[in-house]
Amino acid sequence: MSTSQRTDRQPTRWLRVGIPAFLVLVWLVVGSLGGPYFGKVDEVSSNDRSSFLPESADATQVNERLPEFLGGDSIPAVVVVTGEGDLSEDQFADVQTLADDIAALDGVLEDVSPPIPSEDGEAAQIFVPIDAEGEVGEIVAEIRALVAEDLPDGMEGWVTGPAGFTADLVEGFLGIDGLLLAVALIAVFIILVIVYRSPVLPILVLMTSVFALCVALLTVWWLAKAGIVVLNGQVQGILFILVIGAATDYALLYVARFREAVAEGRKRWDAVLTAWKGAFEPILASGGTVIAGLLCLLLSDLATNRALGPIASIGIAFSVLSALTFLPALLALVGRAAFWPFIPQEPIATIPDDLTQPVKGVWPRQARFISRHPRAVWIVSTLVLLVGAFGLTQLKADGVPSSDLVLGTSEARDGQDVLAEHFPAGSGSPMYVIVPEEDLAETVETLEAADGIESVAVASDDSPTGQAAVEVENGEPVFTAVGPPGTPAPEPTVADGDVLVIGTLTDAADSIAAEDAVREIRTDLDEALGAGTALVGGETATDIDSNDTSIRDRTVIIPVILVVILLILMLLLRSILAPVILIATVILSFATALGVSALVFNGLFDFPGADPAVPLYGFVFLVALGVDYNIFLMSRVREESLAHGTRPGILRGLVATGGVITSAGLVLAATFAALGVIPILFLAQIAFIVAFGVLLDTFVVRSLLVPALSYDIGRAIWWPSKLWRNGPEKRERMPQPELVGAATAGTGGSADEAVPAETSAEVLAEDGHPLTREEYRRTLEP
Repeated sequence: MSTSQRTDRQPTRWLRVGIPAFLVLVWLVVGSLGGPYFGKVDEVSSNDRSSFLPESADATQVNERLPEFLGGDSIPAVVVVTGEGDLSEDQFADVQTLADDIAALDGVLEDVSPPIPSEDGEAAQIFVPIDAEGEVGEIVAEIRALVAEDLPDGMEGWVTGPAGFTADLVEGFLGIDGLLLAVALIAVFIILVIVYRSPVLPILVLMTSVFALCVALLTVWWLAKAGIVVLNGQVQGILFILVIGAATDYALLYVARFREAVAEGRKRWDAVLTAWKGAFEPILASGGTVIAGLLCLLLSDLATNRALGPIASIGIAFSVLSALTFLPALLALVGRAAFWPFIPQEPIATIPDDLTQPVKGVWPRQARFISRHPRAVWIVSTLVLLVGAFGLTQLKADGVPSSDLVLGTSEARDGQDVLAEHFPAGSGSPMYVIVPEEDLAETVETLEAADGIESVAVASDDSPTGQAAVEVENGEPVFTAVGPPGTPAPEPTVADGDVLVIGTLTDAADSIAAEDAVREIRTDLDEALGAGTALVGGETATDIDSNDTSIRDRTVIIPVILVVILLILMLLLRSILAPVILIATVILSFATALGVSALVFNGLFDFPGADPAVPLYGFVFLVALGVDYNIFLMSRVREESLAHGTRPGILRGLVATGGVITSAGLVLAATFAALGVIPILFLAQIAFIVAFGVLLDTFVVRSLLVPALSYDIGRAIWWPSKLWRNGPEKRERMPQPELVGAATAGTGGSADEAVPAETSAEVLAEDGHPLTREEYRRTLEP
């Protein structure tokens, strides 16, 4: 038997059915194991902001040591109660009853404070320490239920403070398992039905995405359970959307190749293998690029960013694996029936070698338009993008108050407003300072002299409230006893030679004024005690350290991502110039998306600002996923250029990938837009930035800017590869139109006279692009 005969042999029917059936079975089994974990994510997730800070941050160190002084790992809640005027003795007794009932709840630690009246007599507050290891959201919900039940008519109460805001965040993330997935999947299904006009194919594509997510979630859950990665609601939501969007994109790329093979008349098995060979490299390269970009987040000092890197990378890896194994297996079993009722009989769109011939379809017409006006197209596109990028000057990404993290109603935010009307606004979220015991007096003097501090106390086990007021007399700290006359003065709690000083802030803990005050106090303490002697923590310090670290992260990580992706593109395209141009277009696209988003956030949505991590997350997703479309386009352009020449290859690549890139862009934009259903400011902003940016990439950058700029540059786009030096350009024999003045062409007649008699006809150059009349004249000049 000859070698060619052995090569052409087809696998047996049993193998052609058995291999796909086995792959489908494996995915169904593993996916079904991961499905139940959608309802168990809260068992391994945390929404405590301080747990995501770098270990070196002051706020982290203070948070870790608080149990040594306060007697337990707790998160404080503040219950504030008001009446219709001054609180009467009976009403105050009702508040005391409420405090007793709250103290009896499971998950509430000892030392619930007695009701503390406000100076105006119109309100009372109760400090409630909640077990940080418990279900904070559920415990706060029970406290809120007691407040509604115990308070009589004419009185109203709110639960606020750090625990209250945490509970509101938890409630905001409640729809992340059901609502978010439902909205994303429905949106994707509708788009796919419209694009492919088939009820079967969208189901197969969504199966690819959903099972990839199930397996990814199963893996991430156990990694979080083992403490290898840190998971919170924010990372969970991004994982869900990223896997659904990316897996669908990769599936659509494979489907496009499979459709081409079916339209060419290939049999089922041949179509599956042909599609796999054509899609393998771009899908693997795209997935690898996204993973490489995401893993750059490991350079972050914030644990939440470091967690997103590997978690999202796991999701992308399973998306690639599903698109290259599960989907081909499904299509091998279903065959061309996947496109029912419109089975492809011919290619969706083609473009003739001679662009003077009529063309049909949107993408062939766009390709011809670009071939005629390449420079005008890319210059106008660039100018439009630059105009949008000017909106960056309006971007406010230096942090937002914790009270504004939840969109819509928030009981904790309302309670904080009421608290600020009757008490120091920083009540319930104090600043904590850990200092050596011998430096206590100097620390107290520094805090009392600082702006933004209402009162100063120390943690004390001897005090019924857990803290004792302190002031300095004759250079020594003096503690105020709580109780009847004659009560001995309490002593501060000492741990490893340190004491905990508690400063009540004048302004709300999440306000800009409070942040300014804490920054100034840190500087004052360093000058008074020496750098690093005092550790300053609390909610305000946590916000400061988070924002500062986020700003540092985006400054360091964004350039690294660009370099990594640039190197990957160079390896994929075997070129230097093309990757540099593609990266430049991606950066411009991102700047435009962020600039337009800033204008929308400020002018239309009236958002209070943005977290410093928003630009970083937007960059990671837009650049990594935007490069996906670059890879889809330019890998096909390179393939076509090897056979037809660079400029014809660019046009053919645009026509071949235009439909799939548009479909993929719509799907990815829809899935990220689904994040907007979760009432969390950070996710809403990421949803808009990425969705708008993807649409910008799809309809402007990948459809106009990149093809037009590449076409204008020509074969040099592949510099310095072999394709630039001696690529097999497809040479078209130039037509020989009847020339006006041909009789004089060899006897001294001017070249201007020798022009085509049919001035409307186009003449093609050797690389396939149509010549203008002026270019044609130059070819006739000696």
